[in-house]
Amino acid sequence: MEDHLLNRLGDDRITARQIDELVGLARGVAADGDLNLAEVEFLQKWLAANAAISQTPVIRTLYQRINDVIQDGVLDDDEKVMLLETLNSFSSRDFELGEVLKSSTLPLCDPAPTLLFAGRSYCFTGTFIYGQRKHCELAVTERGGSAGGLNRKTDFLVIGAYATESWKHSSFGNKILQASEWREEGRPISIVSEEHWTRHL
Repeated sequence: MEDHLLNRLGDDRITARQIDELVGLARGVAADGDLNLAEVEFLQKWLAANAAISQTPVIRTLYQRINDVIQDGVLDDDEKVMLLETLNSFSSRDFELGEVLKSSTLPLCDPAPTLLFAGRSYCFTGTFIYGQRKHCELAVTERGGSAGGLNRKTDFLVIGAYATESWKHSSFGNKILQASEWREEGRPISIVSEEHWTRHL
């Protein structure tokens, strides 16, 4: 029993050290505000070699993201922005590992509306558990809706679960603030969480 406990404590120490190392790597890779395929492939190899920590929810999401991105051997601008957001959030420890942002700090509609898809327009912002933004958009178009950038005809703005407490200062904060302004002006736009959206799929 003691051996088992010591092994577990030793594993916890190793995991904490690996996470610290990954935070350092993420910070270094994202420091210049740019990413290239070689950097992303390096992170993928490191995560594969440190499989034990890949079971932590946030790290698992990061690993899946990276795998999705480099599958086609091309790092496009959307993928670059999404990965930089994820790495910056992770490396600044804006959220606890495995924790998603408590929605109280976001201007979500309360009560949250029933979501319809056919003929409705969606915009996605932030980092999603569901997958990359293009996967979320595909889920909408498959159900008869449309998805794209934020504009005055957008019906629903969906905020990814891995938003951070400092969302107002993040690259996706502008969309949230703009949608909030339009809603206050009486425009029929709803702001909902990823969790609420996935419940309607």
